[in-house]
Amino acid sequence: MRFDSKIKVHFFVVQVIVLVLALCISPAKAQQQPDSIPSLLNDMNLQIDITEAVNNMYNFKFHDAEVEFNYLKYRFGWHPLPYFLMGLSTWWKIVPDQNETRYDERLLNYMDTAIFMAERLYYQNEKNVEAAFFLAAAHGFKGRLHSERRNWRKAAVSGKNALKFLERSKENQEFSPELLFGDALYNYYSVWIPENYPLLKPILIFFKKGDKKLGLTQLKEVSNNAFYTRTEAQYFLMRILSMEENDVFGGLQIAEYLHQTFPDNSYFHRFYARLLYSTGQYVKAKKISEDIMHKIDNGMIGYETTCGRYAGFFLGQIHESFGDKEKAKEFYQRAVDFSEKAEATRSGYYLYSLLNIGKILKETDKKQAKKYFKLVKKRSKSSHPANKAAKKELSNLRS
Repeated sequence: MRFDSKIKVHFFVVQVIVLVLALCISPAKAQQQPDSIPSLLNDMNLQIDITEAVNNMYNFKFHDAEVEFNYLKYRFGWHPLPYFLMGLSTWWKIVPDQNETRYDERLLNYMDTAIFMAERLYYQNEKNVEAAFFLAAAHGFKGRLHSERRNWRKAAVSGKNALKFLERSKENQEFSPELLFGDALYNYYSVWIPENYPLLKPILIFFKKGDKKLGLTQLKEVSNNAFYTRTEAQYFLMRILSMEENDVFGGLQIAEYLHQTFPDNSYFHRFYARLLYSTGQYVKAKKISEDIMHKIDNGMIGYETTCGRYAGFFLGQIHESFGDKEKAKEFYQRAVDFSEKAEATRSGYYLYSLLNIGKILKETDKKQAKKYFKLVKKRSKSSHPANKAAKKELSNLRS
């Protein structure tokens, strides 16, 4: 895998490190700020009021969520919270397919507006911890987007701007655990990045030293106790445990909870299927993957080519292991079709689906099987295991 694509997989999660400077865009019709500034982060009545909207957002019922978030703008147009939530909703429209760019400008505009509103509160009173929290968070989400778009240097150089606000927000623990989220990510990834990507060490040389173990502990606390950042923390914790900490079953437990809580969130859905498959729970993985295919076929929001590649390959493998090679071939072909539609023809899901179709076909149609093995060779590097396997199959067919 190329260096920049490796970073793309992981570096976007450094929400507090990879950031850009805010563009201060003033909204046209924001409500006037009240003389006495109430705290919205700690307003339990407000949390009760918008719980359904936040849940709808994570369950990909974006219209229903945004109706409520827009009403928040009517009530609290002077505060960064409504604009931040609209930006967060826009971000989750991007998550299932990180190559999707049509929402980029909208996301940046919402986060810029949140930054503008938070700056007005902050520069009137630098002890306003809530303003500092939203400044760090909004810069962070802009950084996540910019890192997905590979603006590495610009994002990293500007990172200290958000870290400054993160440090200010930590001065008051009254708002914890919301404020703990950024600190948790920083503690973990400021250590993890240089361990895994030595070329990025110079970028982090001026940052304070983190603590991976503490970061994990903090993420767990946020996952259990926060309101606004709870699901985001669970998302990161699921990824970290299953992909970085060799705790696949810990990640699976979170993935199962997230899928059960937000059954129409395609990202949680496919991640759960992936972990079920990787832990050998084929009966469950089959059911979950079939549900993904059903939702793709019904055109549900967020269910696109990446979900299809995952589910198609898993179902192909599972049916083959159950002895149903015709059904396996059908699903491998669907994985191939989704991969080609997504232009993901270097991925393992694509290459091994082609390879496995060839292996099934060689029993009845050697000529057709050769086409699949040759396609694997054409689409993969000579050092790739699938390439070597295809060469071996072709050699066996010739002998």
